[in-house]
Formats: sequence, C-alpha cells, structure tokens
Amino acid sequence: VQLVESGGGLVQPGGSLRLSCAVSGSTLANYAIGWFRQSPGKDREGVSCIATADGSIDYNSDVKGRFTISTDNAKNTVYLQMNNLKPEDTAVYYCAADKWFRCPWDEYVNSYPDYDFWGQGTQVTVSS
Repeated sequence: VQLVESGGGLVQPGGSLRLSCAVSGSTLANYAIGWFRQSPGKDREGVSCIATADGSIDYNSDVKGRFTISTDNAKNTVYLQMNNLKPEDTAVYYCAADKWFRCPWDEYVNSYPDYDFWGQGTQVTVSS
C-alpha cells in the first residue's frame, strides 16, 4: 500500500489547513489510518487515527477540538482538517496505515504504535 500526503504549507497562528492522504494499493477498510507529526528535536507523536472498519477515531489531547479526521471512501483518501493552528503545531506531518487496526490509542500508554506503511510527509509551519 502507498500513501501520499499533500496540503501542508505556511499559515499564520489561528489559521487553518487541510491535509490529504491518498491511499493506493488497497482500500481504507483494510487498515487503520493515522496522522503523526515530528518536529526537530522531538519524538514522533500521534495526532489522530481512524479505522473505517469499526468507526474508531482518536485524537491527541493537544489537538482535540481543533483537528478533525475524516475519510472519502470513494477517493480512498483520509483528511485532517486543522483549525486554530498554533506555532507548536509546526512539524512534518505523516500519514500511515496499520494492518493491525491499532486505533484508538488508549492502550498505548508509553508510545504510539509503529504503523506498517508510511507516506513521505508534508511540512506544516505555523508562524506570523
């Protein structure tokens, strides 16, 4: 399965962006899809995940209420709508697919699960 992210860019604090993750080689129902991010000097962290097979959705507490994950099954694409962006949201954002359907992330206390397939990432910069 291949994943390609798009939609990153430079935005001012308080602004919005919508990231897209186009999935090919399989359908969304066969995987949990997650968005992760990593900024320089920090560990990669989970942002949000969705498993269309059972409707599971989860969010990092830092983005809950500001970010929304959704899917377009006809386009085999997962979106991450990001509103009220903050400078601390600046990072490279990756989408990833997990054949073990590890979403939600409640049971992963110390570290997020390492998904099986990854995209190349898209840069999001929040700055005035």
